[in-house]
Amino acid sequence: MTVFWKYHGLGNDFILFEDLDSQVPTDPEFVRSLCDRRFGIGGDGILYVRADRDADAYMKIMNSDGSEAEMCGNGIRCVAKHLYDYAIARQEEMRINTLGGMKGIRVKAHEGEVTEATVDMGAPRLDCKDIPMKCDGRFIDGTIDVGGTKVQGTAVSMGNPHFITFQPLIDAQVRELGPQIEAHPMFPRKTNVEFVRPRDGVLNVSVFERGAGWTHACGTGACATAVAAGLKGVAPLGEDVKVRLPGGDLTINVKKDLSTVHMTGPAVRVFQGEIDW
Repeated sequence: MTVFWKYHGLGNDFILFEDLDSQVPTDPEFVRSLCDRRFGIGGDGILYVRADRDADAYMKIMNSDGSEAEMCGNGIRCVAKHLYDYAIARQEEMRINTLGGMKGIRVKAHEGEVTEATVDMGAPRLDCKDIPMKCDGRFIDGTIDVGGTKVQGTAVSMGNPHFITFQPLIDAQVRELGPQIEAHPMFPRKTNVEFVRPRDGVLNVSVFERGAGWTHACGTGACATAVAAGLKGVAPLGEDVKVRLPGGDLTINVKKDLSTVHMTGPAVRVFQGEIDW
């Protein structure tokens, strides 16, 4: 039997394994079966906490469709909570390595358990080749054709690709366009998609996550949205910005020089169980 934990960040939920010796399967069939909400444990993905000689841990993230993600903002807060709560890294500041690069995290604990974490997400990448996207230079307020519909948006990488649009769209259009933009040929590795409606100083975001579909929250997506909003002049750079997702709020601060992005939000442990895989 193998122990697992269930975590969530604003409803973006994960199965977590302490996989320090890299023995837990990562093949797509295994991942899809465990993430199935009717026949498995259920989750938007699986977090594998692995050993790393240069960091407190390495986070491997698999999406619910069996594909691997470079980075996950909500997931890394959950991993930081697990490292602290279970004394794997019992310090307020830690480093977690990911496929999307090394991330520094500061946790806030109450009565010995982490309730909130702030993640230094690093600098956003705007060059098309870094996203990656089939274009030259930067794609800021550009237009793509999605099944005959012209959609204006900005492409940002926060270790993984994002396409952010502030274009006024009705709910039916959003539901239809999400999966189409995710698989748009302009994005060779597909993309996460953020539909943004600014209101009263708050960025209200619906997210279609690459490999997971519509989710309650996306940490990297919230960061990418704040970057795009700053470039567009919709939200200030260098100040805290509230990003409201279906599962709750994240606080994002994008440095004025775009040197780094800080994300602050909660992490919750739901339960612990055992599985015979």
